[in-house]
Amino acid sequence: MTAPRIRAGVIQAAGVPFDAEASLSELDRLAGEAAGKGCQLVVFPEAFIGGYPRGLNFGSVFGSRDAEGREWYRRYHAAAVDLAGPVRGELARIARANDVLLVGGVIERDGGTLYCTAVWTDPELGVMNSRRKLVPTGAERIAWGNGDLARQPVIETRYGRVGVAICWENYMPLLRTYMYSQGVEIWCAPTADARDTWAASMRHIALEGRCFVLSSNQFIRRESYPEDYPVDLAQDAVMCEGGSMIVNPLGHVLAGPEREQATVLVADLDMGDIARGSLDFDPIGHYARPDLFSLEVDTRPRAVVRKSQMTY
Repeated sequence: MTAPRIRAGVIQAAGVPFDAEASLSELDRLAGEAAGKGCQLVVFPEAFIGGYPRGLNFGSVFGSRDAEGREWYRRYHAAAVDLAGPVRGELARIARANDVLLVGGVIERDGGTLYCTAVWTDPELGVMNSRRKLVPTGAERIAWGNGDLARQPVIETRYGRVGVAICWENYMPLLRTYMYSQGVEIWCAPTADARDTWAASMRHIALEGRCFVLSSNQFIRRESYPEDYPVDLAQDAVMCEGGSMIVNPLGHVLAGPEREQATVLVADLDMGDIARGSLDFDPIGHYARPDLFSLEVDTRPRAVVRKSQMTY
């Protein structure tokens, strides 16, 4: 049964780009800070571990790639994590040590391809679920592959049904409809979008889905990137200003948006607000029209090679 009240924390901070080990240490510190504020559920940003390579094009233009860009990709690939490897145990350790349910973003390495991935980690069960971003946005497609829905975007947790839509997945109306159909109660939105328009989308999703929305973005300066990072900015220049926020099921902002500093936003979620909001709107219930509209979702894994048993 979903707890009647949950204290949620949203981390607005950055890991250490191109350094997974240092990013895990920073996540541990920030999870501890959130736990010290009484948080039970903690959301961290998109690409927190591995880094969001803001301003980098990996030497790619239509028709060619250069050697310097390939070397930056090698470094980025090396800084990503294999979710079947030691990072799995480290995430479990951090969740357990701080007694929090952790949800957020890593850059996942699988063979030669990188994925922007969301991970759910329980303090007792360890890593419960992970899911890759369906469609990388714009230049992200140079470095990240496409995900699928073989792993569900909404799962049952100790704090109710917690879902994740990564960055501009939040703009995909059919994905939103699918997540609503899965009974999402707490919608986590790890992102890299700090624009003013993002806040309007977060309030809209909370209203449309009659769910809590926890949006987490990095606050990061140029000095956090490697010294030789090929972006010509002053070391104290802000490269992403955050805009993280927490919204309730009627679209009221409970915390944020914060744009001035790295911080941990905290809000108490009254889970009864979900039922209260459903009085006059339920997107897949009494406000749906299944006689007119339907959605087909394919949750099969998209493996390149599949083995089948031949019979004679």
